[in-house]
Amino acid sequence: MSEKIKYYRKSRKIKKVHVSQLAKTFNVSEETIRRDLDKLEKEGIVDRSYGGATLSQHTNEDLPYATRNIINVEEKKNIATKTTSLITSGDSLIADTSSTVFESLNLLAREKENLTIITNSITAVDLLSNFKVHLILTGGTLRTKSNSLVGSDAANTISRYYVDYAIISCKGLSMENGITDSNEPEAEVKNHMLKRANKVILVADSSKFDRNAFIKIVDISEIDYLITDKEPSHEWKQFLKEKDVTLIY
Repeated sequence: MSEKIKYYRKSRKIKKVHVSQLAKTFNVSEETIRRDLDKLEKEGIVDRSYGGATLSQHTNEDLPYATRNIINVEEKKNIATKTTSLITSGDSLIADTSSTVFESLNLLAREKENLTIITNSITAVDLLSNFKVHLILTGGTLRTKSNSLVGSDAANTISRYYVDYAIISCKGLSMENGITDSNEPEAEVKNHMLKRANKVILVADSSKFDRNAFIKIVDISEIDYLITDKEPSHEWKQFLKEKDVTLIY
């Protein structure tokens, strides 16, 4: 299933795929492809159509964490490696629940010492409990779809701290509409995190550029670093320079 998800996600230029085409590509039966497409539709990745499927591009698309965690894995690891260059041992961090941020925390916990990490991610807590970090969980209302804690209790905990860096990700990034996400409670928590950090790091793979999601998190000018997996267009580089955002790729 993961290989099929990658096939759909590897290029936003793919408008429609056909059952017969996919069966040949993956050397499986058409019935297997139909079952996979049915499952992907339930997860919000594709919309089924006669003889195949089209890629879902709803602005409020909110995929389960298990699905997001197997999309663009190499790009996320690439970004994680670059993120570690900004963080030093002893730093304090606040981090969201995104799978890209998770990869960064995974690497940071292994390479840095004496980190203090505040997060609303149940998945990250499960990972970080195996390392020598000072770990603070925000508390809040559990969103099982994303393994995240949200709501007023999460916001109240975040408001008690001031950290060196916030590390967040997003669903969309556009020059016109800024940094956007698919889910309002998640976006609100991220906004609180940004306000409690001396420096803000946005980690976003190249598929997020020139996309709009459901709700705005913050203007691009409010972040300090944008870390991505490959060189963006000249227009984006110029735009980020004008906004005083350090681009790392």
